[in-house]
Amino acid sequence: MVINRDIYLNRLIASKHNGLIKIITGLRRCGKSYLLFKLFKEHLRNVGVDDNHIIQVDLEDRRNKNLRNPDVLLAHIDSKMKDNDMYYILLDEVQCVKDFEDVLNSYLKIENADIYG
Repeated sequence: MVINRDIYLNRLIASKHNGLIKIITGLRRCGKSYLLFKLFKEHLRNVGVDDNHIIQVDLEDRRNKNLRNPDVLLAHIDSKMKDNDMYYILLDEVQCVKDFEDVLNSYLKIENADIYG
């Protein structure tokens, strides 16, 4: 069963490119990841954003355990940013990264990065 989250999706869409970090909060298992990785990502694709400009990382996934190191995460994201076009950085469970605030703030200084977590 698919539950549309139009209100929340529209809030994310309205917040694009506002120069702030967009953080989705809520109870565990309430659909935050679905909103970000499915609905919002689908919106980005529908408006013409290339998949190469959507950087998606689920930090709770055991396969991404190495990315919980802030320096490794920064290097990973940087390696995906190949040009000056806009990049959408979608991070799930960002609190798994020690000093995640520093990682996020690093991308606030970059004009072609829009950050969601």
